[in-house]
Amino acid sequence: MAQGVLPAPAAAAGGPAPYVDPRLVGRAALLAAAGLGYAVILTPILFVCWLSFFSNEIVTFPPQGYTLRWFAHIFDQNNFVSGFVTSLQVGVAAMIGGLVLGVPASLVLARRRFPGREMLNTLLVLPLVVPGVVAGTAIYVFQIEVEIATELPLLGSRAGLVFAHIMITIPWTVRLLTASLSGFDRSVEEAALNLGATPLQAFFKVTLPVIKPGIVAAALFGFIISFGNLEMTLFLVAPGQTTLPIAILQYLQWRIDPTIAAVSLLQILLIGAGMLVTDRYVKLTRVL
Repeated sequence: MAQGVLPAPAAAAGGPAPYVDPRLVGRAALLAAAGLGYAVILTPILFVCWLSFFSNEIVTFPPQGYTLRWFAHIFDQNNFVSGFVTSLQVGVAAMIGGLVLGVPASLVLARRRFPGREMLNTLLVLPLVVPGVVAGTAIYVFQIEVEIATELPLLGSRAGLVFAHIMITIPWTVRLLTASLSGFDRSVEEAALNLGATPLQAFFKVTLPVIKPGIVAAALFGFIISFGNLEMTLFLVAPGQTTLPIAILQYLQWRIDPTIAAVSLLQILLIGAGMLVTDRYVKLTRVL
């Protein structure tokens, strides 16, 4: 080799390319996909929150200023106030009804093997795949037939609305509690029975504390599903009766201003506060 001449780099001489760990590439791709998903989900929510503070009545960009008057305007609308109260009452009643029916059903599905078990499981989760308009139409016709046969004032009543909302909360209860019970070690419950506890005592002192996260999560999601339901509720409310989603829809038929964004922001805060309070006592990550 002549003096003053340096050897060529390995890459220039046809050597192997630098090694790239495929795990790092996969991790970067996963983080990018997760970031994109969060952006798609959170961008509309952030936009609604921002819109609720616009001062101009007709939405334009950039806004002329910011104000809180739209939140005060909510309480001037009787439909919003009465709709919120109705949605709250129906949501709580549907949540309780869903737990009363869903907890025993989940115990049977998780612990018993019997003919028709899979059919029953499919039937209980079926409302998740039925469109709300189809479910609302079917329940409307069913209530008419029941009212004709029994002369009970079911159609348009608060009880009829609650029964319909219980139907759409049961699938969440069954799915979440079945998932909680699938990892439950029954030997602990059997030990309590061997030590003299009755089946009822074993359930309340052993089984119930274990599946409590699933029950709380089912109650929370059942309330959210009921509180925000629109499609099915449109078929079942009586004239003059309204829920908050219906009140929002009726308001949008006549006016479009930041009041709707303010109502939506309050809904987001209500649901978020409920989830934070729930997570303080029962970690939802255990079942979700």
